[in-house]
Amino acid sequence: MEAIEGIKNLSYALDTFYFLITGALVMWMAAGFAMLEAGLVRSKNTAEILTKNIVLFAIAGIMYMLMGYNIMYPADGNGYFPAIDLSFMFGGDNDAAEVLATDIEGWYDGSYYSGMSDFFFQMVFVATAMSIVSGAVAERMKLWSFMVFAVVMTGFIYPLQGYWKWGGGFLDTMGFQDFAGSGVVHLCGAAAALAGVLLLGARKGKYGPNGEVRAIPGANLPMATLGTFILWLGWFGFNGGSELILSNVGEANAVAAVFVNTNMAAAGGVIAGISAARLMFGKADLTMALNGALAGLVAITAEPLAPTPIGATLIGAFGGLLVVFAITILDRKLKIDDPVGAISVHGVVGIFGLLAVPIYNTDATVITQATGMAVIFAWSFGASLVTWGIIKMVMGIRVSEEEEYEGVDIGECGLEAYPEFTNK
Repeated sequence: MEAIEGIKNLSYALDTFYFLITGALVMWMAAGFAMLEAGLVRSKNTAEILTKNIVLFAIAGIMYMLMGYNIMYPADGNGYFPAIDLSFMFGGDNDAAEVLATDIEGWYDGSYYSGMSDFFFQMVFVATAMSIVSGAVAERMKLWSFMVFAVVMTGFIYPLQGYWKWGGGFLDTMGFQDFAGSGVVHLCGAAAALAGVLLLGARKGKYGPNGEVRAIPGANLPMATLGTFILWLGWFGFNGGSELILSNVGEANAVAAVFVNTNMAAAGGVIAGISAARLMFGKADLTMALNGALAGLVAITAEPLAPTPIGATLIGAFGGLLVVFAITILDRKLKIDDPVGAISVHGVVGIFGLLAVPIYNTDATVITQATGMAVIFAWSFGASLVTWGIIKMVMGIRVSEEEEYEGVDIGECGLEAYPEFTNK
């Protein structure tokens, strides 16, 4: 009896530790987004976008504690709307005696780990979704308007659609598959970003009077590349942690497979992205290689366990190919100004990732995947459009032309990231 109890204690501790470590890896993705976005904007807007990235992470943590976690994982609900319960903020965790009393034969039928570790892991996911928005609206949005939207996004918009899938809601009941969040996280964030960009408009000088497209290069490609590598590393926690437990042979093998497939998809995305750029533009475009890596990662996130390593590589490669065309079409044809390509990487490729799940996962169908995709996009885009619209009416969302010309670092933050370049 003591031996069995010891095994349970060890298993509980190992799975809790694994959850926390993978959550910390996902938290490190916040640094990746900050570096990527800071590298792809102009130097005069660097301090402001770094401010957005650290503040949105703090807002996500507080709002998910106050409201979001209980909305997304309620004690009860009808599949569409969760029962309101605000108890998490007051603490508490699993009862040790009840956990250890679980019959050993049924131990692995459930997931036994600390409830606090589950909150931490889920919280860093909502911060990731919000980080997607910050890059797309960069260089012309008011900082405080962005922060107000972050409160609504992390406290209400993201958690409700998360409940529909991961909280046992109607999308989960109908068989919609989204292992680690190509839809729940990435498409949700991209839809919110698209709504903001449409109301915000393009940066001054991005499009000429005759419709010509003017490139606005980023200030620091080494920083953007570092950010991409950090995101690549963090994605092992993003996808690997979504396996939830590690403490038996089957789950350990599954985690290893998820890590390998995640890595191979990113590699496939890089090669496809830079190859497509070479064919289309005649040059090896670094930014397309970076976005190719991220596109491969987004594409495999919906189902990183079922594919073979070569299958994961091909899925990632298609995502890397797709993102080059998506960025080009949104920028040149639709005149949607997205400084970092977030809508294409997380939205367009997120849709592809969801629709690709049935290739390897026989529990999924194209109809259920398309339905889940449409529901997530419609809710996230619609709710975000309303929220952005209200913020625009009440406090405005765009800085003045003068502030945009001088840089939002000065107008919004009162300091510059690189003062030695301008102060003699």
